[in-house]
Amino acid sequence: MGNDGRQDTGKRPAHLVWDWNGTLLDDIAAVIEATNAAFAELGLPAITLERYRDLYCVPIPLFYQRLMGRLPTDAEWLLMDAAFHQQYWSRADACGLTEGAAELLAARWTAGHSQSLLSMAPHEHLVPIVRRHGITDHFVRVDGRTGPSHGSKAEHMVRHLTALRAADPGISGERIVVIGDAVDDAVAAAAVGAKAVLFTGGSHSRTSLAAAGVPVVDSLAEAVAVAEELVS
Repeated sequence: MGNDGRQDTGKRPAHLVWDWNGTLLDDIAAVIEATNAAFAELGLPAITLERYRDLYCVPIPLFYQRLMGRLPTDAEWLLMDAAFHQQYWSRADACGLTEGAAELLAARWTAGHSQSLLSMAPHEHLVPIVRRHGITDHFVRVDGRTGPSHGSKAEHMVRHLTALRAADPGISGERIVVIGDAVDDAVAAAAVGAKAVLFTGGSHSRTSLAAAGVPVVDSLAEAVAVAEELVS
């Protein structure tokens, strides 16, 4: 056993970088409700879950362009972004973890397998909600987004892994696997030489995820199993 009570297996398995929204947190219903509230600000019709998953992409203004037929103006973007976040965070506390997430995280931590959390949710909102779910201690690092909400995850992934490696030089690109629900998670993984596994329970349809060219799975347990296969 290690000094913190975890089992020391002597192995160097995958280091998992978990996504939060739509992956560990089952919040897609709240996302759809908040998105439709943002659309209502501009008189746009409501969107269904299926259409959302078919069209969703980042940066978010491009997603809105797919729906509106044009990019939103700066003023429209600010209005919709503010409406989305206000509506989403009023619902987020009622969202639970994805089925099996708590058990998977606890089992990996107990086995001494490292994992971290990187989200595009604002850092000041992410940290408290992760803590409320009682899983903070299962991660070696928890990072949310700092700065504007319309960018890609790749730049945040670079900073996240730089910090991880400063704490543990043994965390190398070839054994890092990102688990997320969006094509952007795969793009962010590729930006740092990591692998990715994408989960169908969040923001994208299976067809959309398949276009990323990485494994696509229907459960978090399968995601973990595939992640270990990728680094074995």
